[in-house]
Amino acid sequence: MSPDYDYKSASSGHHHAYLLPAVKQMLVSSGITDRRLFDCGCGNGSFGHKLVEDGWEVTGVDPSEDGVTIAKKHFPDVRVEFGSTEEDLAARFGTFPVVISLEVVEHVYAPREYISRIRDLLEPGGSVILSTPYHGYLKNLAIAITDKWDRHHTVLWDHGHIKFWSVATLSELLHESGFKVEDVARVGRIPALAKSMVIRAVKTT
Repeated sequence: MSPDYDYKSASSGHHHAYLLPAVKQMLVSSGITDRRLFDCGCGNGSFGHKLVEDGWEVTGVDPSEDGVTIAKKHFPDVRVEFGSTEEDLAARFGTFPVVISLEVVEHVYAPREYISRIRDLLEPGGSVILSTPYHGYLKNLAIAITDKWDRHHTVLWDHGHIKFWSVATLSELLHESGFKVEDVARVGRIPALAKSMVIRAVKTT
């Protein structure tokens, strides 16, 4: 994710409305009792703040100086620091029972390095929860039929999406990196046309 990604306010992103219920449900279904959570790509801290309200102790990093500044000012209950998966985050912060990383992997040039850094942050048997814009056959067909391919996959968005994931490809990335996928949710619209998908996977090796 680019460090030039701009945050102008402490407001929640529009996508939080459909991501938050799915993430909360996966946290419950995971059975995790240790309430320490790491948010990789935490933005302005607004999502982490919602989890703190539910009793989680949230630490997060983001490469956006604007995002970190806003988070420190508006959400002091979330520990937010400048950083990214381009560094050894586990050496800096230790390990956690759960890591979340929401709407980040689509911005990442080297996803295997990214998921390796997340794996290092997890305790044995820990869970990662990822979200990313959903792509599947019917949705891709609908985008093509309605002539919105250039708009959806625009190359004119500075620091925008450079990877377009399906359930199969993101699951493959997780599997080859030592994870077992436990939950998948498609959210934001009806499943076939979902805006995003949320995946929870457990560290197995």
